[in-house]
Amino acid sequence: MSALLLGVVPGCSGKPAPESAAVPVEKSAEQPQVAKEPAPIAPQVYEASADELLAARLPADQASEGWIRLFDGHTLYGWEITGAANWRIEDGSIVVDEGAKCLLCTSMPWQDFELELEYQADADTNSGVFLRTPLEPEDPALDCYEVNIAPADNPYPTAGLVKRQKADPVSEPESADAWRTMRMVLDGDHLTVAVDGKVVNDYTDKVGLETGRIGLQHNGGRIAFRNIRLKPIGLNSLLSKDLDQWTKYPEMPGSFTVTDDGDLHVQGGRTQLESKQSFGDFVLLAQYQLAKPEMNSGIFFRCIPGDEMMGYECQLSNEVKDGNPLAPADTGTGGIFKRQDARVVAGDADKFSTLVLVVHQQKIAAWVEGVQVSNWFDDRKADENPRRGLRLEPGTIMIQGHDPTTDAKLKQIAIRAIE
Repeated sequence: MSALLLGVVPGCSGKPAPESAAVPVEKSAEQPQVAKEPAPIAPQVYEASADELLAARLPADQASEGWIRLFDGHTLYGWEITGAANWRIEDGSIVVDEGAKCLLCTSMPWQDFELELEYQADADTNSGVFLRTPLEPEDPALDCYEVNIAPADNPYPTAGLVKRQKADPVSEPESADAWRTMRMVLDGDHLTVAVDGKVVNDYTDKVGLETGRIGLQHNGGRIAFRNIRLKPIGLNSLLSKDLDQWTKYPEMPGSFTVTDDGDLHVQGGRTQLESKQSFGDFVLLAQYQLAKPEMNSGIFFRCIPGDEMMGYECQLSNEVKDGNPLAPADTGTGGIFKRQDARVVAGDADKFSTLVLVVHQQKIAAWVEGVQVSNWFDDRKADENPRRGLRLEPGTIMIQGHDPTTDAKLKQIAIRAIE
């Protein structure tokens, strides 16, 4: 089976991460100078086979709820390194123990979510999980939520929110031999933190924060993270029996009907179903089924209202070349049509699979069955039509009927605007 090679090369880059690497971000000129430069960090290349990526898919019941993996267990796809620390992958975990104090951040920002992970820290380690953070936070009292991982003698021991609120004591001190679970639920201005199943911090922010990234921190000592999963919350369904949130185009071939099970059934020739509401930045969850591998459909977004599918297209296609899931035949589900192919085709023919699509300003990313398959940055010149250039203006969602052979079902379509 072929393997996917992903490089991680520390250095300087002022541009967002490309689709196949976690890339360090250049420090700004205002950063204070250190007396001694950190030791060089060796370039790294990670290899992930199709079997490994497909094995990282989540169980269907979890994926259908919107759970995704932020870390696939093999690569740093979808992450950006912000400093010269030795972030690396060991035995299916993200590990760091040397180098400059910095964050490893998700390439995509998140607003409201449940976040679960496991961590392993030495007794004297000082680390943390940053929520709604910029790449380089300056003050956790103002620009992020820093959920600390630290010993009892720290001003904010494990699960404390640095400069905001201490947590109740956790049951056991940190140990290099023990893996612990942490669960964070961030909903609007309310944040709860649980360690090993017990809520130890319940915090309400009087001011609130805008959407931001999730960051893993290297501060001091060894820290390892694994099984990092997230579920966006607050999504609202766009499907109903009478499709009252959508506009049909009966003059176009093809049809959209709702089955007795409540599924949206797409059949026939080139046609479209258009949302009445427009969306700019959003999180979308959809379950789709394609009757045969060679069939395809698509979810268009930021469309020019009333036009014929003039928008970005998140492809729905399970077809591969020569039996290789790393080689999509037609972009692959979760790929951005004509912009970036899915790095692995993670859906199965004639079965419902789950897609999570996240769109924020110039960034677009998608997960299928919990595995991230795309991570694209639109650096084109601005244009009203996304087929020609960058469109940040809100637009409608369109479901595509591709051609006379189209036979697709969508079990759910739910969305949440990102503010």
